[in-house]
Parts: sequence; C-alpha cells; structure tokens
Amino acid sequence: MTYSAKIIKGGKIVIPAELRRELGFAEGDRLVLEREDNALVIKSYHQVVREVQAAFRPFKPQDGSSLVEELIAERRQEAQKEDADLPVSERRALR
Repeated sequence: MTYSAKIIKGGKIVIPAELRRELGFAEGDRLVLEREDNALVIKSYHQVVREVQAAFRPFKPQDGSSLVEELIAERRQEAQKEDADLPVSERRALR
C-alpha cells in the first residue's frame, strides 16, 4: 500500500496514523533511517537490533560455550604465566 507523508517545519516527517499502527510505531519510539539509493527506509530501532542479532547468529558457538568466558580464562592463564616469570616481590595478587 502507498502512503503520503509531509515534511513539516524543522524537517519533521509526519507518518500517517494508519501506517504507524500497522508498523507498531508509537510516540517516542526510536526510528532508524536508511538510505538505499534514492529511497528512504524507516525501521524501528528494535527491528534493526533483531536484524543485527540474526546476522551474527551464525557465529554463535552451537555447543553452548561462551566466547567471553573462554577469553577471560585464556587471559587469566597468560597473566599467571607472566607473573611466574617475575620475582616474588613483583608478582600481582591473583584471585
């Protein structure tokens, strides 16, 4: 369906009420504007978040492991190795 919108003072765009209801846009919602060639695409902030999550989903480990936890564990091991090379008086207190 095609809708008409108007740019008013201050560059504000008035989106027709029917279209706002259909898209679930409410007053105060954050919208993201994307330029595609000579077209303007308007999406809700939440829609963009869902799209980004979907784009990164293939990179999530399927075994339930946490890359963050792995990184922290590796860093702790590296810190312990570094401390082991220092004289006792200069070693950090490890938790």
